[in-house]
Amino acid sequence: MEAADRLVVRTIRHGGPWLFVLAVASVGGSILELALPYVIGRTVDGLTAGGAAGPPSGSFTDSLTASLTTSLTGCVLVLAGVVACDSLRVWAAGATSAHASAWLRRRITRHVLGAGPAMTRRFPEGDLTTRLGMNAEETGRAPEAVITGASLLVPTAGGLVALTLIDPVLTLTLVAGLVVILLVLRAFLRDTTAVVAAYQEVQGGIAARLVTALSGARTIAAAGTTDGEIARVLAPLPRLRAYGMDLWRANARAGVQTGVVVPLLEVAVLVVGGLRLAGGDLTVGELYAAARYVVLGAGLGSALGYIGRLARARSAAGRVGELSEEPPLPYGARELPPGPGTLEFRSVAANGLRDLDVVIPGGSAIAVVGRSGSGKSALAALAGRLADPSEGSVLLDGVPVRELSRTALRRAVGYAFERPVLVGDTIGDAIALGLGIRPARASTPSAPTSAPTSAPAASVSVLAATRAACADEFVRRLPQGYGTPLRDAPMSGGERQRVGLARAFAQGTRLLVLDDATSSLDTLTERQVSAALTGELGGRTRLVVAHRVATAARADAVLWLEDGRLRGFDRHEVLWSAHPGYRAVFQAHVSEPAPHSIADHIQAPHSVTDHTRSRARASEPAPHSALATGPTPNSPQVRVPDTATEWAERSGAEHS
Repeated sequence: MEAADRLVVRTIRHGGPWLFVLAVASVGGSILELALPYVIGRTVDGLTAGGAAGPPSGSFTDSLTASLTTSLTGCVLVLAGVVACDSLRVWAAGATSAHASAWLRRRITRHVLGAGPAMTRRFPEGDLTTRLGMNAEETGRAPEAVITGASLLVPTAGGLVALTLIDPVLTLTLVAGLVVILLVLRAFLRDTTAVVAAYQEVQGGIAARLVTALSGARTIAAAGTTDGEIARVLAPLPRLRAYGMDLWRANARAGVQTGVVVPLLEVAVLVVGGLRLAGGDLTVGELYAAARYVVLGAGLGSALGYIGRLARARSAAGRVGELSEEPPLPYGARELPPGPGTLEFRSVAANGLRDLDVVIPGGSAIAVVGRSGSGKSALAALAGRLADPSEGSVLLDGVPVRELSRTALRRAVGYAFERPVLVGDTIGDAIALGLGIRPARASTPSAPTSAPTSAPAASVSVLAATRAACADEFVRRLPQGYGTPLRDAPMSGGERQRVGLARAFAQGTRLLVLDDATSSLDTLTERQVSAALTGELGGRTRLVVAHRVATAARADAVLWLEDGRLRGFDRHEVLWSAHPGYRAVFQAHVSEPAPHSIADHIQAPHSVTDHTRSRARASEPAPHSALATGPTPNSPQVRVPDTATEWAERSGAEHS
């Protein structure tokens, strides 16, 4: 628990300005409680002394009245101070806990998001939510538990000192009882910490199951397995109940033990004090004060509740601290030089990928194909540095992506996913995510389709990206256009994908990575998006994870992965005609005729030197076809020509 204890200490330090108020109120209240028995004892001694002095005279009565008035005033003031300190302590404890919890949540949330997808691979989403929510809040209560619990040491120490001044024999009696109480508290902290840790772990497991069930609510309803799913989500409840009962037993056991020790300790002190009073060694006021100081000293047993809170805070801090074990993705400080977006993988190995050596020419459209588990999504993640390779390096325009600053990398690379998560308050915010702008908003369906002339250039580019993704029309039909809150904008899977594509188009100025990002689009919309990719977005490098024959056919070249290795890198028709294994990847599309020319999908430009036309022309396998003969570790680097001249020369060689 050393790491957890360190996190608890850091959380206490970030309790905010109310932390000082909490400490002053707790200690001040303890000191006033310590002074109260003394003040009351002096008042009692004054009364008994007055009664033993004989018949009162006028002057004596006045003096006694003044003395009693002073003593009673002192008692009232001390009591008022105790009440005020206690009220202030309660207020400061709540404010400090809230401030500490907020600091911890911000810190851990920043770390979780900085770690990227690696975090969700290690921790289920529901468990993450529990750690960031409930466990962070429990850790944030550590300042109150520690400071208020520690303030109980003040009356205990003061009681020992006061009893020593009254009669050292009484001090020895109190010390013996305190040793027993400390042993009980120590055992309670140990047992409670272990039980609470197991309890919180089961809570996280239930939350993870619930989030999984909610994400598949439609599937569960369609399958009619609601009852079974409820049973699956709540299956850990018996374990949770068992740990809860263990926690209550630990509390009850420690409560009974301290509840027995404290009264016995008070009786022992009163017996010893009574004997000392009978022997003339104590006054009545001193005996009363001694009895009160014993109660204050033994009040350390009331720390049971604070010890329980501290145990929960330590256990919760351990769970929250585990999130910090996943290192965040570090960024460099370099900027990208001018370039077309050339992407290069050098001896890359990661998440099933092995010995990947390939250069993707800037401005080209590359389809990444392969069977499930071949490494397509892993390659897509490496391209824009959502993950780092375990071996080798990835370069964008000659700069290792590890060395790029966060801003330079995220402005250069745009990602679109199969199931995009839309982040932001409105549709416009979701599209402009990370750009620091809000696009011009159309509030009515009849709003013009062009951006207002007053819109910033960046906002205009967002609207252009939305149109390229075929999303502008349906977004403007929403009640508030781009200003429609996401919660009020029900979208189909295809519409959500179009918004995700718009976000990628707006952000990726050099490289677009589309990880099966058009799977939910209808045929017409997919063709329109493909036309935008080869038209207005054609100046960017496009890496498209594809499962359809048509998508592969429309690409400039196909990067074929098999068992984590590069099996081939060439035009679709070349791979299709030369290798049965490539055709087997598209077995689901056997009913679709294999296109022998992609000229049907992309209108060829008029220039012979245009490399897009060269890549679009159907041909027989070239003498230097980039079809890999096998996944051998020492195979030469596979690449396609990256200049128009090379493409023209290669095309001439194919027709000679």
